[in-house]
Amino acid sequence: MRISIKIKHSIFLALLLSLTVFALSILVLKGVKNEHVMQYEEILASYGKTANLYINERYFSKGLDSYKQFLEENGKELADYINRLINRPVIIYDIDGNIVGSTLPAKSETETSGAISYALEGKIAYMVEGNLLYYFTPLIIRNEQAGVIQISYSLKQYEDYYNKIRHIFIVVGTAVLIFGFIVAVMYFNSFSNGILKLKNYSDIIKNGNYQIPVLKRRDELGELSEGIYYMSCRIRDNIENMRQEERKLKLAVEKLSKLEKEQKRFIGNITHEFKTPLTSIKAYLDLISMYPEDANLLEQAREVIGKETLRLESMVDKVLHLSALEKYDFELNKEKVEISELIETICSNMKGRMEKLGIRLEMQLEKAYVLADRESMNHILVNVLDNAIKYNTDQGRIFVRCFKQGDNVHIEVENTGGYIPEEERKKIFEPFYRLDKNRSRQTGGTGLGLALVKELVIKQGGTIEVKDSDKVKTTFLIVFPLDENTCTRDENGNII
Repeated sequence: MRISIKIKHSIFLALLLSLTVFALSILVLKGVKNEHVMQYEEILASYGKTANLYINERYFSKGLDSYKQFLEENGKELADYINRLINRPVIIYDIDGNIVGSTLPAKSETETSGAISYALEGKIAYMVEGNLLYYFTPLIIRNEQAGVIQISYSLKQYEDYYNKIRHIFIVVGTAVLIFGFIVAVMYFNSFSNGILKLKNYSDIIKNGNYQIPVLKRRDELGELSEGIYYMSCRIRDNIENMRQEERKLKLAVEKLSKLEKEQKRFIGNITHEFKTPLTSIKAYLDLISMYPEDANLLEQAREVIGKETLRLESMVDKVLHLSALEKYDFELNKEKVEISELIETICSNMKGRMEKLGIRLEMQLEKAYVLADRESMNHILVNVLDNAIKYNTDQGRIFVRCFKQGDNVHIEVENTGGYIPEEERKKIFEPFYRLDKNRSRQTGGTGLGLALVKELVIKQGGTIEVKDSDKVKTTFLIVFPLDENTCTRDENGNII
């Protein structure tokens, strides 16, 4: 049987408040009763002390030796005087337990032999009968017990006071119980309502709706509501991510299919590229075996075989290097490299080749530092400049520019000629892709240089692209991040 949390709270609060009020009433009334008992004991003890003092005073004033004779002769008088003194009924007993003086009528005397016997042993005794409390204290004369003094004390006033207090507690306790129950129910209902709302929110989430509000509370329920809200957002995001991953998986399958085709094309290309120089070498070897004494043929064969062998060696090195870059994450020996100085050194080494081909070199270099692998940077710039030479026009021009822009350094290599159509500008960075295969064979190109350059640039955290190309000139743009330790910034945080 399902019981609502509100009902459980109400029952619990009613029982708790009832038990609290009942326990508090019992404890307070018991405390009041104990306090009255202590007061009675103190009052009656003072009465007993007063009676003893008066009797001893009268005894010594009489000058008698026998206190028993003294009590028999003066008992009635002593009892009357003490009664007037303390305004309480008094009975005096001798050492044998006989009454020698009393202010009570004979018919109203109560059976008190047990209490008297106890008091005759030198102890204080109490006895309650109806609304009366009987107090028995030893009578001491000359440091010896001479009898017992009985003092009667009415409890009616105490009983009336106790009953009045109990009535007040019943009325006030009932009112407090009702008021406390109403306030507590109203207070705890705010928690119950919050819990019920959270339960409803969980049902909403269970039904697939993750748009739920947040409880405006500054307590644990508010924090729990925020937690459920963020959890619903995470579930929604996770489901969306799963859907995205599903789409990505489908895309990955498509890419894998495409990659398989590209792999087959790559194998076909590399087979063809290796087969072409090998065919040339084999052909010349066959001619040499047929015409071993032809000096011109031997010289021509030596030149072609040497050229094709170098081409094969270069192709193998580049294939291995490119494969290693794609497959392994080599640790780069990064150091501070000054770009303009490196470009000047490379251009100086290649200047003789440019002059031989009648190519004019122009440079506009700004000093800039990058954190990079020097060997890889050298390989990148050499390859790009080598292509600028290979695919240049007769009596052409190469313009190398280096400048800082934002947090990066830009390197532009511009050469005359070498037009690259816009649709081909991304493909030239693919392995074995060549725009003009005949010219590539004439220049010794393998179609791997730019693919290798791109991988090296990416490893350095940079980018490379064909910035511009037309019938007149072609410009390659390489971008690397500047070394932060060498940058000077202005007040706005911009690099100067």
